[in-house]
Amino acid sequence: MNQLSKELDRYLTIRRSLGYGLTTTATILQRFVDFAEQQDADHISTDLFLRWKEAFGHANQQTWVGYLGIVRVFAQWLHGLDPLNEVPPKGLIPCRLHRPKPYIYSDEETRNILKAAAELPSKRGMRALTYSTLFGLLAVTGLRIKEALALDNRDVDLEQGVLTIRRGKGGKARLVPITDSVASHLKAYVNRRDQLVGFVPQSFFATEQGTRPDDCSARYNFSSVCQRIGLRPVIKPRYGRHGRGPRIHDLRHTFAARTLIGWYRTGKDPSREMHKLTTYLGHWNPEHTYWYIEAVPELLELASQRVTGSSVGKVQG
Repeated sequence: MNQLSKELDRYLTIRRSLGYGLTTTATILQRFVDFAEQQDADHISTDLFLRWKEAFGHANQQTWVGYLGIVRVFAQWLHGLDPLNEVPPKGLIPCRLHRPKPYIYSDEETRNILKAAAELPSKRGMRALTYSTLFGLLAVTGLRIKEALALDNRDVDLEQGVLTIRRGKGGKARLVPITDSVASHLKAYVNRRDQLVGFVPQSFFATEQGTRPDDCSARYNFSSVCQRIGLRPVIKPRYGRHGRGPRIHDLRHTFAARTLIGWYRTGKDPSREMHKLTTYLGHWNPEHTYWYIEAVPELLELASQRVTGSSVGKVQG
């Protein structure tokens, strides 16, 4: 094990101790460090990153911008320990980032997802129990997948109906209220979970071994469910291959969009209500919440109708 591998282990250990999941980050950095070892490189450099990209350049530019961001944070850590480590410049890979168009699930599609998830095969039924509950929670709360998977039992107060997100995006904590019906479903999950596992796991969502499911497993199972109900094309079964189509993150988009649609249809003023949704979703900036109005055609139409109606009212008045 060379110095970069040792420092990677230390880097990941420290960040995980602060509450970061780092499943994807660890995978990307391990690949980068493995390449560095093949190149007999003891330090990070811009040239090393570009050679890595050239050797494994099948991903699109936007993906490589993401990889660059992950490597840069690691390089900044290493540079503080040894100035010989170079931090690749932020704009090294030219790419105009854009947010993918959200897919808004219909109520029927959401029901089909949960039904198919409840039929996922496993020896004791834990897989079906956990993922149907997980996907259901994402659909009714708009949580990010990593936020939901990071929940421990102590974070889920089913008596008060509150979830504690200890480290959301950017390290921000927040409280997320849940309805009585959601709390009831989660109580049923806990009771059955503990029976199947045989003990009380630390994490709220658990595998048959009582361990915490990881992000990749959740996405893989979601992909399998979507293929089964026709939302994604069927591909050769392989762990890690998710295919193309509606994503698990679109459950969050659907929650946000339907909340906004509900406000418009019931006559509420979104500009007055928006800060509530921004806080609930854990957005850094209200602009990230307003983005849904432009991204979802139905919302843009409702917003236009509201503006047009207001303008007509003022003219007539």
